[in-house]
Amino acid sequence: MCGINGLISSAAISKETISNHLEKMNNAIIHRGPDDDGVYVDSFKGNTFAMGMRRLSIIDLSTGKQPISNDDGSITIVFNGEIYNYKSLKKELQDLGVTFKTNSDTEVILRQYEAFGTASFSKLDGMFGFSIFDKNLGKIFIARDFFGEKPLYYTTHKNQFIWASELKSIVKILDKKPEVSKIGLNLFFRLTYVPAPHTIFEDIYKLPANSFISYDLATNTFETAQIEPEFNKSSVETNFESAKNKVRELVTESVVSRSVADVPLGTFLSGGVDSSIISLCLSKHKNEKINTFSIGFEKKEFDETDKSRVVADLINSNHHEFIVKEDDFKTDLHEILLNFDEPFSDTASLPTYLVAKKTRAHVKVALTGDGGDEVFGGYNKYYVGKINNKYISVVPKGIHNIIMKTVYPLLYTKDDRRDKRFAARKMLNTINYNGNYFWDIISLANTENQLQQLLKTNQVIPNVFSEYQEKLGFESPKTLTDFRFVDKIISLEGGMLPKVDRTSMLTSLECRAPLLNKKLWRYANGLPEDFLMKGWNKKYILKEAFKQDFPEGFLEKSKQGFETPVGDWLRKSLRKEMESYIAPSLLEKQGFFNENYITNLVNDHLNGKRDNSYMVWAFYCFQKWYCNTYDLSA
Repeated sequence: MCGINGLISSAAISKETISNHLEKMNNAIIHRGPDDDGVYVDSFKGNTFAMGMRRLSIIDLSTGKQPISNDDGSITIVFNGEIYNYKSLKKELQDLGVTFKTNSDTEVILRQYEAFGTASFSKLDGMFGFSIFDKNLGKIFIARDFFGEKPLYYTTHKNQFIWASELKSIVKILDKKPEVSKIGLNLFFRLTYVPAPHTIFEDIYKLPANSFISYDLATNTFETAQIEPEFNKSSVETNFESAKNKVRELVTESVVSRSVADVPLGTFLSGGVDSSIISLCLSKHKNEKINTFSIGFEKKEFDETDKSRVVADLINSNHHEFIVKEDDFKTDLHEILLNFDEPFSDTASLPTYLVAKKTRAHVKVALTGDGGDEVFGGYNKYYVGKINNKYISVVPKGIHNIIMKTVYPLLYTKDDRRDKRFAARKMLNTINYNGNYFWDIISLANTENQLQQLLKTNQVIPNVFSEYQEKLGFESPKTLTDFRFVDKIISLEGGMLPKVDRTSMLTSLECRAPLLNKKLWRYANGLPEDFLMKGWNKKYILKEAFKQDFPEGFLEKSKQGFETPVGDWLRKSLRKEMESYIAPSLLEKQGFFNENYITNLVNDHLNGKRDNSYMVWAFYCFQKWYCNTYDLSA
């Protein structure tokens, strides 16, 4: 686990200068890999290039130093991530007569590529971002894993091609800050994050998950290709009992594969279905007590530590429970938010950082329950198709418009309260008589109508999701499978995974997600949808596969997730800073926002007239990022 960087220059540049650039890029991500670093510098066809990395040592602590080259030095790799099936891939190559110098998974990727070329990338089960220089082909290949667990950014700048695990490494060596991307701006203020291939910066991109770049050093051109089919199935299974047993087998197998480490590891245990099952499987696999970690809040509506205690007692783990107070965030809030390098306003990033920080004091690797909702159909938003269709069949559009004008305003609360009124308001916000409800459902900051009020007309991009619709092959998702595919390429890659990666790596903790497994994903895609969601019962087959191991009804208990009372904080400790972000001089200088709208939205929230937590928090995170990125005196 680490971070990688790379730079190709077609202009005349010395190896010493390019090495210095890579040193700056590596130093910007020391938190990702505090144990070691390395740089490879070479030249080819008039290009000077370098590949660098920072390493967090997890596997092969003694001989896993990078970069690693093959026997004749013609192929070299730098790698960030973990390959969970590296031992079986290594044996496959050894049976072919290939010899190894190390015990690392990095060398396995190198030797696989040496034997099978880019076709080998699809054989990897893991999370990764890596770059390979092949002198024989005169090319550099840069790849990202199937789900996008590990990040990869790239840009072309003057006579350079630059790539990195984090945006800060790229921005660090540019001669000026890039402009704000209009599409990135629109995506953020809809989603609370910016998904691949875009970033908040103009002309800097994310490499999509399950993709690789092939850069030709002879022509200084590159192309991007998909590693393997995105939405394929391994088989079609219609017998529920067989499927249930197979799910149990695959989940257990994945937990075991993701527990391989030469350092201590534990689990994040929230008490929800996914983390409880992961913790159970790990405890059954290990011959000793496992470490489990959970976090709670003083505000009781947000605290769910009682659920995690039930599981910890059940599996007899060494359980570590941390109760968070508002003051705990004051020291780290600034660093947490700015470490994303672009605006990111998922409120769960704050407790995720704190639990990672406290976990890192005990272990170096943590297994998480991330991905279970996308793989097995676990989100409340997956109900929305049924709700929307039922609602519009009963309520005429004219009556709905009256409800939105009269009843809807009554559903607002004055403080940050995620109660039934909050849920009803959220549901009404997403009702769509044209069938496009799901795009508003995943828009956690602003719906399309709200965005048109927030941004100036010249900043709004109509149907900002069109390129994703083209990739998916449909304009409006209709089925549970459609919804899951949308989440796979947008919400998971852009929101969930960066949240966990950036917050955990900021503390130098490696997080692994056993439910994000290609085998599991493909198997779930081959199941009838009512195996995943039976009526109103989400993740039905996963819960059925493991319900015998838990107290009766435990897996059916509701779980609200890592919610954080940021709405309250904005009115209290963050109020002064928030007020500075609606200063007329700043808003005018930026030229993004409708000043009257955003000023009223923020003031209504701060003064307790109406709770606008999600929209105001998104605005706060954007303004914090913007004011700490650009020179406002210029």
